[in-house]
Amino acid sequence: MRTAIPTQQLYEKVSEALSRGKRVVIATVVETLGSTPQRSGAKLIVSEDGRMVGTVGGGCVEAEVWAQAREVLRRGRPGLFTFHLADDPEKEDGDVCGGTMKIFLDLWSPER
Repeated sequence: MRTAIPTQQLYEKVSEALSRGKRVVIATVVETLGSTPQRSGAKLIVSEDGRMVGTVGGGCVEAEVWAQAREVLRRGRPGLFTFHLADDPEKEDGDVCGGTMKIFLDLWSPER
């Protein structure tokens, strides 16, 4: 299970990646509705090699954010995405919160 990291440490990781010529996506929770595993401001870094630092909630929502971040890296376009954490008894992914999270996926690149 990934844990939240201090903001300064998070941006140090971003700086390290950029100095090596690598792009990263910073996923930031910007709004929550209902029961969610993280509050606004929670951050997750997804690097070009797929590694993650930080957390936006774990479980299925984090897997969905990771997949969307990989798309942002591929297409080169940041965006605001909505993730629904429905309590679906047919799924065994652990998303029992039932809330909604809006997460901004921002692309950072060495050229920026």
